[in-house]
Amino acid sequence: MTQTDLIAAAQVSKSWPFEEARKLVKRYPGGKKDADGKLVPVLFETGYGPSGLPHIGTFQEVLRTTLVRRAYEVLTGGHPTRLVAFSDDMDGLRKVPDNVPNKDMLTAHLQEPLSRIPDPFGTHESFAHHNNAMLREFLDRFGFDYEFVSGAERYNGGDFDEALKGVLRNFDAIMGIMLPTLREERRKTYSPVLPISPSNGQVLQVPIEVVDAEAGLVRFVDVTGEVVEHSILGGRSKLQWKVDWAMRWVALGVDYEMCGKDLTDSVTQSGRIAQVLGGRRPEGLIYELFLDEKGEKISKSKGNGLTIEQWLDYGSEESLSFYLFREPKSAKSLHVGIIPRAVDEYWQFREKLASQPIEQQLGNPVWHLLRVNGAGNDTTTPGAGDTLPVTYGLLLNLVGVLGAHATREQVWSYLANYVDNADPAAHPALDALVTCALAYNRDFIAPTLARRKPEGGEAAALAALDAQLATCPQDASAETLQNMVYEIGKDEAYGFASLRDWFKALYETLLGSSQGPRMGSFIVLYGVANTRRLIAEALAA
Repeated sequence: MTQTDLIAAAQVSKSWPFEEARKLVKRYPGGKKDADGKLVPVLFETGYGPSGLPHIGTFQEVLRTTLVRRAYEVLTGGHPTRLVAFSDDMDGLRKVPDNVPNKDMLTAHLQEPLSRIPDPFGTHESFAHHNNAMLREFLDRFGFDYEFVSGAERYNGGDFDEALKGVLRNFDAIMGIMLPTLREERRKTYSPVLPISPSNGQVLQVPIEVVDAEAGLVRFVDVTGEVVEHSILGGRSKLQWKVDWAMRWVALGVDYEMCGKDLTDSVTQSGRIAQVLGGRRPEGLIYELFLDEKGEKISKSKGNGLTIEQWLDYGSEESLSFYLFREPKSAKSLHVGIIPRAVDEYWQFREKLASQPIEQQLGNPVWHLLRVNGAGNDTTTPGAGDTLPVTYGLLLNLVGVLGAHATREQVWSYLANYVDNADPAAHPALDALVTCALAYNRDFIAPTLARRKPEGGEAAALAALDAQLATCPQDASAETLQNMVYEIGKDEAYGFASLRDWFKALYETLLGSSQGPRMGSFIVLYGVANTRRLIAEALAA
């Protein structure tokens, strides 16, 4: 496949990263260029509020933005791009997070810029510096290609001074955009510019009067009750959120930024403000939010979400990326119960990739995910066609039978029945999932398993299966064993209304669960003799 073929396929692909990337191609038909006509990077941005630690929402936004970035590079044959991870660390601390030490110290610094508050952990220059370091460590862990930008450094260093003057020049127009969106009481105190008090260093929510836009001077009542004239330049102010977002788009030249559905109105208002400031709202995707297993919106205060660490305890990084890739405009449940299916679906798509024509490859999530940390215009796909010798679902069934105290060594001894060269070193991806399966079983499966006694014709059917297993060769294939199980279930003598009822009986009496694997594959993995032991235990119950 040539790069020309790839670009042609990408131009018509319905995969959402390409649909998003085509917005940028339309924005810059010949590529983004400077005044001299030279190509310059299209700028992608993700924003982060460092009042707390990075979480799964941070990961998904950087991942999805990177997917669009790579798609744009493919569409344009390699036009330059940049990704900025922007930290809004000039923001005032509104409340003390629950998961930090030295809460009393932080309480004494409420409303001060995060970058000027001591680090409660005692390891960095400020609270913001600590959380920014966590963000960078977090993004580096997953190999993202990005540039970190601190809002506080830009404010303090004067990089935003000209943009701040622009806010003062257009003060009345910005107020005209924002005031109709506010409650009457909020309108009385609203200001696009939040001066930092010269007396106590807090970010103030007070009305201001523009004295001299070109000099950056404003007038307001300080916390002391004194009317002061104050420069908003050089780190002596912070813009209100929606105005700050717009100013950042204009000052940095942001071309693409996505956000959650809860910021839909903010995008509209910030876009209008950006236009007033002489800029242009970036392209972007508004994605749906996560829900818990009850279908309720995830809230950090409720603690009803799922952390990245929890996902990686029970599943792979690839499965998390795969889950976040799919259908970003649809609400997604985020709980541990979705992890096994995400793992197996990722590997199903990965196995298919090598044999698919290019048009289908571009719709395959794995095609995109394998390029996240690589060149966006590659015409080859390293890793395509790789397979997982055993599905994660089957692995969980095996570990479930082995019990809550199963070990990695035990699992690999059974895998030797099913996997050629059953050496963990030869199958690192599978070995990592063995560890995940042991943890998932210990925490979620083992406590819920309860084998029931066979009922009605189930006992006779199990006895028939045992008799056939007693005569089958030890190296019988999974397909042969599966057909054997089928034939027993179809035999009217045992009274099953459908094969589904027969398989449900097998799962509930042998595995202690209402769902399970292809029994032929499970018998090969667990071993004929061990399966017969399970049947004997069920019949003796």
